[in-house]
Amino acid sequence: MIPPIARRFVAGDTSASALSHARGVNDEGISVILNRLGEHHTTPEDVESDAAAYRSLADAIDRRGLDACLSIKPTQVGLDLSADRYVETLRSVVEYASDRDVFVWCDMEGSATTDDTLDAFREIAAEYPWSVGQCLQSNLKRTRADLEALLAVPGRIRIVKGAYDEPSSIAYVDRERVDEAYRRDVEFLLSNRDRGVAVGTHDPAMIGLARRLADEHGTDYQIQMLMGVREDAQRDLAEQGVDVAQYAPYGTRWADYFWRRVRERRANATFAIRAILGR
Repeated sequence: MIPPIARRFVAGDTSASALSHARGVNDEGISVILNRLGEHHTTPEDVESDAAAYRSLADAIDRRGLDACLSIKPTQVGLDLSADRYVETLRSVVEYASDRDVFVWCDMEGSATTDDTLDAFREIAAEYPWSVGQCLQSNLKRTRADLEALLAVPGRIRIVKGAYDEPSSIAYVDRERVDEAYRRDVEFLLSNRDRGVAVGTHDPAMIGLARRLADEHGTDYQIQMLMGVREDAQRDLAEQGVDVAQYAPYGTRWADYFWRRVRERRANATFAIRAILGR
């Protein structure tokens, strides 16, 4: 059972609760990205269990006519076992979801997984170009080169600032440097990529930049934001005709995710403290 304090950020502990949340968000003109919480699975049984859950979720999205897609962590579906196992399992989910017109996003995790994650994306995107997308993180110094290399690869790209602690030798650790890198990556994608671009941010300045560049270049784009964070802005953007998607995780492994959200923004921490104090 998820405590009330965490329900702002997590769409329940079952797929049924997540699907119900998706329906409500759809009614506000916002699409939903569903993620079953879990990562770093080290047994074939756990990997297959989550892969089966995603296939079942794709089926439910299709049957209910929801405006929703999936988002999967590589280590959740086999990457900690082997790169081949990840490709095999990801393919099984994407193939099943594609048959039901459900899109699949591949999340990006720590830097040690980046090469294998991108290799898998290239392979799966070549087979299912309209059904899969890949997240990249601007705090990694390599990301601009990765974006340039992916220009010829079909599929969609989601760009985020990055939430993993990385050494300064491979990543920008200063907030201003991360913001600068993110701004450059958004400009590059919206100016050069002729396929769908997802801009994952809650920063009003970055959202404004994305809107201006998309209008200038005619780029198909989407603003992606987290459940529980600036939901008023999500609704306002949707009312203005912007394509908005809300990332909504669900499942029993909610604790780590919740506390990451609390640490990220002062407003989230204030919310958590008030909830604990009953105010």
